[in-house]
Amino acid sequence: MARSKEFEENVVLEKAMKLFWEQGYEKTSMNDLVEHMGIHRRSIYDTFTDKHTLFLKVMDRFGERISVRWAAGIKQSRTAKQALQSIVDFIINGEKDAPPGCMLVNSAVELAIRDEDIDAIATTAFAKSEELLAEIVTWGQQNGEFTKQYEAKELAEYLHNALTGLRVMVRTSVSKEKLRRIAELNLRILEA
Repeated sequence: MARSKEFEENVVLEKAMKLFWEQGYEKTSMNDLVEHMGIHRRSIYDTFTDKHTLFLKVMDRFGERISVRWAAGIKQSRTAKQALQSIVDFIINGEKDAPPGCMLVNSAVELAIRDEDIDAIATTAFAKSEELLAEIVTWGQQNGEFTKQYEAKELAEYLHNALTGLRVMVRTSVSKEKLRRIAELNLRILEA
């Protein structure tokens, strides 16, 4: 008779996500995962097949997590500028009890050039981010907050590039004040 799982899958996925987020894929060993997730190696293989499959599942979970966080900030915003500011604040300040930066960006930098699965996840996520930013820019253009000198799609691509840079820099010792200055200039460029 098969043994029942002695762990909650969402809980161990969260633990794996934080470990991969902090250390990256290559530096995280199966022994690290066993110790950090608090489950047996066999349970990891039985539930997730292998390290790579576990990582892909964690990447999906991270993408959903960020989408929910960004959507919440946008929903509370009364203007397009406030919506963008909520995204910038989230990127710079991060989440309580979470590693700094963005696991998706970190993973793209580490793996996308040699891992088709990670490349596909990253490019899809980047495209979704640009679509969301284009919607916010269009909102701002329609209410007179943002310039109409450029198409919303072009401005969204520009913004996404700038925000990706912030997500990398936030993992360094660069001060939050400097990150805010950079972000503010990027947002001022959009102004009408």
